Amino acid sequence: MNYRPAPFFANVVLVLSIALLGIIGAYLVGATGVRQTDALLHMTHADWQVEDASGYTAPPLRQDGSALPHDWKKVELPLALPIALLSQAENTSTSTTRTTWIRLGTRGLPASSGPLALYGARIKTDGTIAVYADGHLVHRAQQSGPLWNSTRTPLWVPLDDHGAAGNAPPAEILLRLEHTRSAQVALSSLWIGPVDALRGRHGMRQWLQQELPAMLGAAFMAVGVFALFVWFRRRDETGYLLFFNLSATSFMRGLHFYVSLPVLNDWFAWLTVNSLFWLVMVVHFFLRQLHGRQLVWLTRGVVATTAAIGIVTIPGLAIVQNTPQVTPLIYAVAAMMGTAVCLVGGVSAWRRSNEGRLVAVGIGICVLLGVTDWLLQNNFISPEGWYLGAYTNAVTFSVFGVLMYRRYVHAIGEVEELNASLAHRLQAREAELELSHRRLREVERLQTISDERQRLMQDMHDGLGSSLISAIRSVEGGGMSDDRVSQILKSCLDDLKLTLDSLEPIEADLLLLLATLRYRLEPRLEGTGVSLRWEVQELPALEWLDPSSALHILRIVQESISNILRHTRATEIRVGTSLDGAGVRVTIEDNGQGFDVDKAMASSSGRGLQNQRRRARSIHGTVSWEALSTGTRFVLWLPLRRQAQAA
Repeated sequence: MNYRPAPFFANVVLVLSIALLGIIGAYLVGATGVRQTDALLHMTHADWQVEDASGYTAPPLRQDGSALPHDWKKVELPLALPIALLSQAENTSTSTTRTTWIRLGTRGLPASSGPLALYGARIKTDGTIAVYADGHLVHRAQQSGPLWNSTRTPLWVPLDDHGAAGNAPPAEILLRLEHTRSAQVALSSLWIGPVDALRGRHGMRQWLQQELPAMLGAAFMAVGVFALFVWFRRRDETGYLLFFNLSATSFMRGLHFYVSLPVLNDWFAWLTVNSLFWLVMVVHFFLRQLHGRQLVWLTRGVVATTAAIGIVTIPGLAIVQNTPQVTPLIYAVAAMMGTAVCLVGGVSAWRRSNEGRLVAVGIGICVLLGVTDWLLQNNFISPEGWYLGAYTNAVTFSVFGVLMYRRYVHAIGEVEELNASLAHRLQAREAELELSHRRLREVERLQTISDERQRLMQDMHDGLGSSLISAIRSVEGGGMSDDRVSQILKSCLDDLKLTLDSLEPIEADLLLLLATLRYRLEPRLEGTGVSLRWEVQELPALEWLDPSSALHILRIVQESISNILRHTRATEIRVGTSLDGAGVRVTIEDNGQGFDVDKAMASSSGRGLQNQRRRARSIHGTVSWEALSTGTRFVLWLPLRRQAQAA
């Protein structure tokens, strides 16, 4: 990925990253500066003692501080004792646990009319936690291990039975912390007071230390997946693959924010520790690609260190047992490796790649943020501090997102240049294409008019023309009465009206088409004394229903009703519609005398039935007749879609 130099752009991105950190810092300062009310009690002094235990046990439901050994020591909160790193590494084989008791008094707590809550910025242990109020268990976390015990989660214990409805506030708060012998607990100062007064303080810290970093990590991972799919289509652009690896390792590094993931504690520790080395290694390869130098010895050292740490910390091999106890030493190695990659990569990219310098600065900021986390995790600084390393994803995302953005803009520029080279030729062709298009539209218009004229002429020849010729011959021969001539002329008029109705816009609505036919037939039926019952239901639209198909349907239905009026002596006609599988049915029944369909088809008088069948086939439908006890049932089946009928 070779880019054109853009010092101004790189400087702008650097300024934006620093501004982002400044905004985060302002939020952090604002969160610690939440307005204190007179109803809150800030507890900064406590009594504590430590007992040896043989393992983790469930906390009792009741526990008073007076029932414990009188070995209490005064201590100030926040409580944070540095961990002896070498001693911790030597004690990896022990399974002995300890229980730390912390007792706090609530003297001086102002009276409150609402429920109370206990809040603390941080409580750190590698075992279980239990909180007692006046001897009653009010909070417990029975699980153990690094997967659940994220020190980024503030302590929040509602005291529902105290402070509300006239209940007195608790006189004593007792904390029970279980942990391994080599681990040391850390506890921030605690606040007790009304829930409404503490909720904002707790919510701000929870959002800044847990929810916001989780959202940033998820967004980084989503963009990384997008980059992976881009790499699938452009295998020569390895930068996209490195970007995906960067987002994936950053996501695994932040598994603390996704405590619901189904990962065992040992493998959770292995992933979170080794992902830091993977992250540094990916950044190193990214820098190599940017500045173009191989740096063979540094590359071998980074790969060898990453592989060695990954192998010796695998839970199944048991080379290094109880990984969480030696993670401070491992993190120190990761910090030194990250510093080396940052310095060497920055020097190599100083004159070769502005983007490489930007990446080096970004990784340097991440190393500094990680060092503050290491100090906080090992109790070298107050437990009320903030985990700034939670925002390394934001810094990494910003820096490498700029590189992907530049690659994207560069690709757009190439496309624009290619489009510009084609624009002249396209303009030269536009006039010719426009002229051809006009000619085609004119030919299409003339063809449409010709086809419609031919269709109308054919329909008039088959229907209206045939009837008029028959009437003219009969009149000239003198063998037809005036009533018969009038009937033929009325039939011709009805046929002409059907042709006109088929041209009306019906928007593929079969019911609207049948309603038009009903409007035409009702005056004729009233003169014959035959009643018409309309029993239709809603039907889906027939997308293929054009004027030609509509005329076929109208003629089929009209022919069926005309046959009833001429031959069956019926007094009632029922017209109904219904859904039938992949099509719709139009049913016409009468209460007159039936007829033999096969016999009628074979005779010369069955030409009307044959015309109905022919018209139905032309629109991919079917017709059928069924003799009833009284009368005949005629069924016209039409497909919802033409392809369904063909299948």
